Amino acid sequence: MKITFNGASGGEVTGSSYLIETNRARIVLDCGMFQGGKRAEELNHLPAGYDKVDAVVVTHGHLDHTGRLPLLARANYGGPIYATPATIEMSALILRDSAKIQAQDNERHNRKRERAGEPPQEPLYTPAHVETILQQFKPAPYDQPVEVAPGIRACFAEAGHMLGSTSIKLFVNENGREHALAFSGDLGPRGAPILKDYEPFQKADLVVLESTYGDRDHKPFKETVEQFLDIVREASATKGKILVPTFAVGRAQLLSLLLAWAIREHRIKPFPIYLDSPMAIEASKIYQHHFELFDDEMLEFIREGSIKHDLATLHLSTTAEDSKKINDVPGPCLVMAGAGMCNAGRILHHLKQNLWRPDTHVVIAGFQAADSLGRRLVDGDKVVSILGDKVAVKAQIHTLGGFSAHAGQTDLLNWFAAMAGSRPQVVLTHGENPQRRALAEKISQQHGITAQLPELGQVLELA
Repeated sequence: MKITFNGASGGEVTGSSYLIETNRARIVLDCGMFQGGKRAEELNHLPAGYDKVDAVVVTHGHLDHTGRLPLLARANYGGPIYATPATIEMSALILRDSAKIQAQDNERHNRKRERAGEPPQEPLYTPAHVETILQQFKPAPYDQPVEVAPGIRACFAEAGHMLGSTSIKLFVNENGREHALAFSGDLGPRGAPILKDYEPFQKADLVVLESTYGDRDHKPFKETVEQFLDIVREASATKGKILVPTFAVGRAQLLSLLLAWAIREHRIKPFPIYLDSPMAIEASKIYQHHFELFDDEMLEFIREGSIKHDLATLHLSTTAEDSKKINDVPGPCLVMAGAGMCNAGRILHHLKQNLWRPDTHVVIAGFQAADSLGRRLVDGDKVVSILGDKVAVKAQIHTLGGFSAHAGQTDLLNWFAAMAGSRPQVVLTHGENPQRRALAEKISQQHGITAQLPELGQVLELA
């Protein structure tokens, strides 16, 4: 049996994808898009052999885990793609948006190529490829093994990262022996609002563990809430704008819920809030279809009052014209807009209009990939380029790691500890190298197991 690491390896955080090959079958686990700069664009192709696999299984719907799936349709792959029902809905939303953005970007770039006398190029994939691949999704239940290919069963367990997110355990029968391979997917922090906490597996022969925050824990959630509310109060007092680059799935819903709670509890006064993301608006509707995935505290909050009443000052911006009108809105106000890493979308226009203003607050509430605009803001760049223009960074930049949808080091170690007694091989992916090395050191100290840190494209053979 062989596993090829075709993404989120070698220090890459995005592009998650694994090819698992046995003497009876070949499957792909996740097929994500690389994000964060020109190198990412160069890596976004379909790895060799993916068009000839028996099946695909998907941990969750985020673009860095699903974004290359339409390339399978482009390559005429006709097999099944297994995921939870909520992941199927979220994947449809995210992939359609991805194809739309690519079409828009490609049209703009081709205009520049035409002026330069260069031939036009095609986008990575089209909306038609997305619609084709969406027809191949098949719903998988939680906690019940499903045969996905000859000799391979997959069991999906709650990962607590986003709606529908899972860890996947593969039971692989080869040469009369069953191997158990556990893939963490992206794990969420325990105790975070809205979703249930992750459920670890108990035994495994091999564990592939994410390490996005493998070197540290986040600030406690309650402290982060207070920090966020202090920013809101300061902006309200100075009549400034708060810009939040928002991942449309997960972060937008978390922050909306937090604002509803703060207003209901009179922690802040109502003020204008703009959700400037058609995708986040649609994602919020999908959340309403899946109360079965909510934790008890969230269900209680829903029962106790009206979130719609709490958020009476929330404005939903669906059209480009709606978005442009926000430029003329005086502060105080809060604007949540995609994309979460400031690498595309409406947030770019809001940053261009407001980054140079000292009374603006920018709240970074999630992971920022290397080379992304969000990372440059976090790293303290004083001047950045946005849509071809140089913009001075005079706004106050706040990094609130406690709102992250990724587990910190302690939670990662706790998820792994449930399987450590079976002495599995451990592979760390989905993290930059300093984070991978720090988590590997902790695993060695606590369990005496040496973790492997594969490079992109590396092949691991299992006896």
